[in-house]
Amino acid sequence: MKTLNQIHEELISKKKSVKEIVDEAISIIKNNEKKFNPELKDEDDINAVLGFYSDKFLEEQIVKAQKMIDDKISENKLEEINIFTGVPIVLKDNIMIAGDNNTSGSKMLENYISTYDASVIKKLKDVGAILLARANMDEFAMGGSGENSSFGKTKNPIEKSRVPGGSSSGSAAVVCEGATAVSLGSDTGGSVRLPAAFCNLVGFKPSYGSVSRFGVMAMGSSLDQISPFANTVSDCENLFDLISFYDENDSTSIPQKSRIKDTDLTLKRRIGIPKILNDEKMINAIDKEILENFEEQKSKFKSLGYEIVDVDLPNLDKALAVYYVITPAEVSSNMGRYDGVRYGHFSPGKNTVENFINSRTEGLGDEVRRRIMIGTYILSAGYHDAYYNKALAVREILKKEFEKAFDDEACGVDAILTPVSPIMP
Repeated sequence: MKTLNQIHEELISKKKSVKEIVDEAISIIKNNEKKFNPELKDEDDINAVLGFYSDKFLEEQIVKAQKMIDDKISENKLEEINIFTGVPIVLKDNIMIAGDNNTSGSKMLENYISTYDASVIKKLKDVGAILLARANMDEFAMGGSGENSSFGKTKNPIEKSRVPGGSSSGSAAVVCEGATAVSLGSDTGGSVRLPAAFCNLVGFKPSYGSVSRFGVMAMGSSLDQISPFANTVSDCENLFDLISFYDENDSTSIPQKSRIKDTDLTLKRRIGIPKILNDEKMINAIDKEILENFEEQKSKFKSLGYEIVDVDLPNLDKALAVYYVITPAEVSSNMGRYDGVRYGHFSPGKNTVENFINSRTEGLGDEVRRRIMIGTYILSAGYHDAYYNKALAVREILKKEFEKAFDDEACGVDAILTPVSPIMP
């Protein structure tokens, strides 16, 4: 599995051309996908990619990137060649690229063609990155296993009988199989963190507002965040640095003057462990293998000079309930646009109501419809205050508890450490 630096070195030393790098990535993907390799056995089909971008688009990108590299080499300005120039990247299929298909893993958008670029896509194009393919995903990012796509489940490249995690399943799998050094997913409630853990990758959900959501098909608007995958921490950081910028097209984007990048790692060197993880009920709910690994990680941090302390987050046990109220409510609101009239799958009935019912029943999968129904119930007149407003209030309480854990001068921590998942893939 090559890193960004290794690919960059191959390109600037002219050991390989951009086309050769791209062809290598395409070859690895095709070898692991039955849709491109019919002789592949069903059990070996990873199904990480829904499709490559058009030949014309790929060729234009390759020519542009190679020229950017060659021009700087001829000017003897190697240091000005961006580390992403000529590097293939795969994108979760809810990130829009103008003129190409974007399905969000759903039959509802099977034939939808995007009309504009997401803001992160413009940034990738500017530096000459090669936008290679659309990654499979749980339908409309709803799922944690990679099994809810309308176009078949994604498998874990490490052990194909196991799930890769979701909803950014294809984005994780394509890096895990070695096709690309980095990829982009989106994370609402663990959709990058979980696949990163299950596929042995580095992935994280950036702070809300640090990466533009403009051009991303929304699931839960107050929680969604485009997020990076990579094999190494440095590659993940490089990708985040590229896509993290203020975007006037996104009203939730954090202004540049408010962004503080603290590079001083010597301030406290203190890591917090939520007290709830010491609870016997919680310990019994987590796989033994994960608990053992978690203890190993704590020991490693101690050996590096970090202080491990317990932090009190009294209402942390309510976080999941809050998530399961806010997210379906926002799903219900966001999914209202998929009616088969303005765009998306259309199935005619005897009247307008039947048109609507048929289109959404055929176009949307079971998990999506479940969440829409739960969210609609939560937002209904009799329950809006009892559920949704109360969940928002508890979220603010949780936010203040975390702020206190990080900011308290006496016992504040640099980070809070927990397992990503209570179960193995």
